[in-house]
Amino acid sequence: MACLSPSQLQKFQQDGFLVLEGFLSAEECVAMQQRIGEIVAEMDVPLHCRTEFSTQEEEQLRAQGSTDYFLSSGDKIRFFFEKGVFDEKGNFLVPPEKSINKIGHALHAHDPVFKSITHSFKVQTLARSLGLQMPVVVQSMYIFKQPHFGGEVSPHQDASFLYTEPLGRVLGVWIAVEDATLENGCLWFIPGSHTSGVSRRMVRAPVGSAPGTSFLGSEPARDNSLFVPTPVQRGALVLIHGEVVHKSKQNLSDRSRQAYTFHLMEASGTTWSPENWLQPTAELPFPQLYT
Repeated sequence: MACLSPSQLQKFQQDGFLVLEGFLSAEECVAMQQRIGEIVAEMDVPLHCRTEFSTQEEEQLRAQGSTDYFLSSGDKIRFFFEKGVFDEKGNFLVPPEKSINKIGHALHAHDPVFKSITHSFKVQTLARSLGLQMPVVVQSMYIFKQPHFGGEVSPHQDASFLYTEPLGRVLGVWIAVEDATLENGCLWFIPGSHTSGVSRRMVRAPVGSAPGTSFLGSEPARDNSLFVPTPVQRGALVLIHGEVVHKSKQNLSDRSRQAYTFHLMEASGTTWSPENWLQPTAELPFPQLYT
């Protein structure tokens, strides 16, 4: 089941994305939700998230704190919040578990539940059927897409953030932990948009200079009518080519749209850009997918 058929491979190569319904069982999805509930219950909310400073200098320091928190999250489990969930004293305006946008970026390395899903026999089999020789896991995220204020994700290519030379070596694996519907913010793709390179790149600033990241190039205006919605049921896996253009809308429903997603890179013959925000560290070199 985790092995792609020739027609599925062809469809992925043609569209730049592929939906595999029923990849994970309901039990596997529930196990992830329960584990994420425990992680949220134990979380330490970083100070830069909580405080709304007044002076410009303090505001800049806070922005820098936020940037550093993000830039050094590649080998850790860290918490990122929706806008407007804290009051000026740093207290939650909504319950903490409803305030989180995502948890990233190394669940796959540090948490046994997410590690076992990421390196599962099913995922390894899938990667082998895609012809990956030496896949490594570069990052992972648990995305909440909270009811009523889970924000929209504007059109983008994953390779803008995870750039390699040559291109075409990064693959997103997106797993629906809950049903993803038109109402609660499912993914939308432009089929075939993965063949003409990358229109912008997010690059890390040289150490010690602010701000922490900047963009080279820009996202072109894209015709909304080109996007195709891909609602999927809980347990579905969506394969996402690093250069396919995709987005998701704001969640205006009263049901969350939780997902677990991670990115693989074919390490054989590939250079990971030293300008990417995310870098392997001595503590966590990118782990091999195949165990």
